Amino acid sequence: MNYYDKETGTRSPQKDHMLKINNRKLLEISGVREVDSFDNEEFLLETVMGYLIVRGQNLQLKNLDVGDGIVSIKGKIYEIAYVDEQQEKAKGFFSKLFK
Repeated sequence: MNYYDKETGTRSPQKDHMLKINNRKLLEISGVREVDSFDNEEFLLETVMGYLIVRGQNLQLKNLDVGDGIVSIKGKIYEIAYVDEQQEKAKGFFSKLFK
């Protein structure tokens, strides 16, 4: 994906996107644009490669560096997946509504 800089109208360079998992207990992610939502079971992150969902147990935001786009999450990680933005937001809304 290439993104345009709104002010200059030119393509902005894409940051690197990397996932690093250590023993399913610590996840480090680079290339994060925004943390959309999170709780102790699910994180929804907007990355330079699309939306990323992280599911697990006792998840905690360990580190957030907005300037460099780096997020660290600790807890027991069960699932990491890239999702379609509209599909996941609708699913997340209804799943939280009917819990």
